[in-house]
Amino acid sequence: MSRDEQEPAAGTYVRSLERGLAVIRAFDAEHPELTLAQVAERTGMSRASARRFLHTLAHLGYVQVEGRAFRLGPQVLSLGYAYLSGQTLKQVAEVPLRELSARLGESVSLSVLDGPEIVYLARVAAQRIMAVDISVGTRLPAATTSMGRVLLAGRSPQEVDRHLGEHPPRALNRHTLTDPQAVAQRIEQVRRDGWALVDQELEVGLRSLAVGVRGAGGEVVAGLNVSTRVGTEHAE
Repeated sequence: MSRDEQEPAAGTYVRSLERGLAVIRAFDAEHPELTLAQVAERTGMSRASARRFLHTLAHLGYVQVEGRAFRLGPQVLSLGYAYLSGQTLKQVAEVPLRELSARLGESVSLSVLDGPEIVYLARVAAQRIMAVDISVGTRLPAATTSMGRVLLAGRSPQEVDRHLGEHPPRALNRHTLTDPQAVAQRIEQVRRDGWALVDQELEVGLRSLAVGVRGAGGEVVAGLNVSTRVGTEHAE
């Protein structure tokens, strides 16, 4: 008997949980962004029920709201963190990252944007080149990281200005660019170039180059970077 054919014991099934998960599953690669009406249609719920679930999920960080549209938020990753760490992440991300790291002889990382920060999904360190310990789940300020800038470059200029207004860059060392207008100009350059170079703004002596990873619809869904140490003459 398949899992779908098995009937749960009386009193052990929470229907509202099933419906909440159905709302999350309504989003997929072909439907990364949905309106309230579309969520209701894809889940078979009334608009009123879909609205309650969507706004509850948004309050908890699992869904993001942009005008009349909804999309999943990075918090959804926490639902499968243990599985991702133990199996899926290695199968999907670590193998190509290890190949890239071996080819370049440098550390490589993959991250997504979550509010003012990037969240690391995967990392392969060729050597310990950062003073801060980086692992899956580590968060760093988006405005001062190469992956953060390629992820922000995937947003509209208005969204970037709003992001920098709400989360102004803070100085991490003497090289950190903290003027929001100057950072916005760097992000605009990233939008034109398709890549971002951050030289020692996060940590003295550390340089990183990042590109955006695009989804099926062409949108930037993740950032991929390569980090390396610069020479002593550059770090002084």
